[in-house]
Amino acid sequence: MRDEKKQEEQQSGMPQDAGLPGYLRDVPQTGHLYGTLSYNRRSKCWTIKGEPCVTEMATRLFPGSTRRRGEARFTANRRIVGDVNWLMMRYPLEIAARDRALWEKALEQAREHVRKRDAALRLPVRSVPPQETFCGELREFQKEGLSFLLANPRTLLADEMGLGKTVQALACLAATGDLPALIVVPPHLLRNWMAETERFLRVAGRAPRVCVLTGLKPYDPPEADVYIIHYLLLRGWKQVLPQMGFRAVIFDEMQELRHGGTEKYSAASLLAESCERVIGLSGTPIYNRGAEIWNIVNILDFHCLGDWESFTREWCDGYGNHIVRDPALLGAHLRREGLILRRTKQEVLSELPPKRRLVQEIDADDKVYRELMRPVLEMLGSLSELLPDTRERVLLEEQISRGERQATGVAKAPFVAAFVRALLDAGERVLLFAHHHAVMDIYRKELAAYRPAFITGQESTAQKDRSVERFMESDTALCVISLRAAAGLNLQRASCVVFGELDWSPAVHTQAEDRAHRMGQRDSILCYYLVAPQGSDRDMQDALGLKISQFVALMGDKTPDTAAEQRAQRAAQMHIAHLLERYQMAGNGDASKNV
Repeated sequence: MRDEKKQEEQQSGMPQDAGLPGYLRDVPQTGHLYGTLSYNRRSKCWTIKGEPCVTEMATRLFPGSTRRRGEARFTANRRIVGDVNWLMMRYPLEIAARDRALWEKALEQAREHVRKRDAALRLPVRSVPPQETFCGELREFQKEGLSFLLANPRTLLADEMGLGKTVQALACLAATGDLPALIVVPPHLLRNWMAETERFLRVAGRAPRVCVLTGLKPYDPPEADVYIIHYLLLRGWKQVLPQMGFRAVIFDEMQELRHGGTEKYSAASLLAESCERVIGLSGTPIYNRGAEIWNIVNILDFHCLGDWESFTREWCDGYGNHIVRDPALLGAHLRREGLILRRTKQEVLSELPPKRRLVQEIDADDKVYRELMRPVLEMLGSLSELLPDTRERVLLEEQISRGERQATGVAKAPFVAAFVRALLDAGERVLLFAHHHAVMDIYRKELAAYRPAFITGQESTAQKDRSVERFMESDTALCVISLRAAAGLNLQRASCVVFGELDWSPAVHTQAEDRAHRMGQRDSILCYYLVAPQGSDRDMQDALGLKISQFVALMGDKTPDTAAEQRAQRAAQMHIAHLLERYQMAGNGDASKNV
């Protein structure tokens, strides 16, 4: 390797280390040698064995190292390899013959990491994933984010919510081909990651094979390109996941790991240690205490901020103290080291449309859905006995439609609440729209800690005005509104609109969105349409022109007109026809599983 390097230098006329920091230059092994440097393959660490002066200095300079008498150990990652090289400039060491090639390779990887990191810090550098492995189009700031992820294989993408952290992470997998990969997510985002992965990634010209790991007891899963697991199961798979050969792991909503000392955290740490590429995603990596960032960054790159005691002593107000003394200084250090990238909506506002519509799949409680669908199925069984276009049939169809919509809304309501909770914790101001009072009652219970305002159509004028006032004057960041009670409201303080339930009429949704997106507003409003895998959502999604992560422009009407209402009614009738067809095909089995 040294001969090749010298040959390259002779051909180019300049040393290959030109432009590199001094601590990454070659260290001459001349003069007095203070000890040896070798690689411990079992512990995956570099070990110095030498005179007390060098091992004691190693411990003082690098608190993250571990020390025994006459010995100091360092985790084998790119950042620490550079630190060890720097130490050897003061205390030259003899590199064990069997490990010399390995050291030179590790040092070159450390140099390449610094080159890429420094290039990424000189934004804008924009990368585009290959078309054969990525189906999608990135905005310019997302291309910059991809460049940053490619340059920093162990890092945290902390973009504000709604700026496309998911698509940037998937673009990174597409660009690197780091498969199989594992994605760790909160429970309510399992289905969305499945849908987004299948939408954006391509493997050998086909959609990726996606496997969702279930249960606390490990088993032998089928072969796949991408595996997905939620945080609550990590402890059960703690010993298994590091052995499954993942090349990359993505921790979505990584603030889930801000508390150390748990089995979940320990499992995540072991998993990250086994992977070459570790990507954290979080718009809110820190909640209450700045020192929580140590736990998160320690998963990404072990002891890159030293051990806990040294971190709290130097960065905080003393041993064990959780308050960071100078958060801006710590943030600047993390950015320089390529450990974090954060862009806010205001910084990239010029690239965003005034209104962004995203369809997001969430889970639903199958047991609740089946129970609520029993009376609906009884009515559905009677429908075929009635003649078309009769008053009795029309009334029964309306009852069936209302019953199934309510079953869908109630079954997914806890998962909608979990999604909204994440938005509120990220500092968003949310309008949450629903249709059924039973659904809004669940929101009231699940989101009580956020003291939401309600406009359900049952309030007096004074009560309605008070709810508007509470939201607009920042007394609450959440207002729950009935889809059909939104007309005339002025709630432009909102930054997010969430549809926990859908309506057959596109115009109803447009009118609801316009409660937040008012004339003169300069912000970019994010509108989430949350859809469940079963029930009425699928057909309603098609009727509205909604597709996963995109929006077909059928939402132009500002106010409901006669034609729009007729189209919505026809769509609802077609859905009942499809529902009846699936019911008849199901026969005498549990029909609720098929409708």
